Amino acid sequence: MRKLAVLMPVLASSAFAQCVMCFRTAAAQEAARAQVLNLGIIIMLIPPIVILAGFVLLAYRRRTTYAALDLPDAEPAEQELAETVSAGRS
Repeated sequence: MRKLAVLMPVLASSAFAQCVMCFRTAAAQEAARAQVLNLGIIIMLIPPIVILAGFVLLAYRRRTTYAALDLPDAEPAEQELAETVSAGRS
């Protein structure tokens, strides 16, 4: 957790990075318009981050789904499913 807290200022400052074309467009405009351009870039970054967070959350929630099937006290249907899944892997 501490590592994440240390990285936050670095990540936050790099969120304002721009490509060359965006930088030149912003430099040719007034400061207020350049700030709006920066805000637009950050807003366009939100959907990919939300999608990535969704995939990570889904993987985190499903991480023990197949591990639970390998337990010796599992029901016969679950053991059969586990054998089918393991046979499909090899």
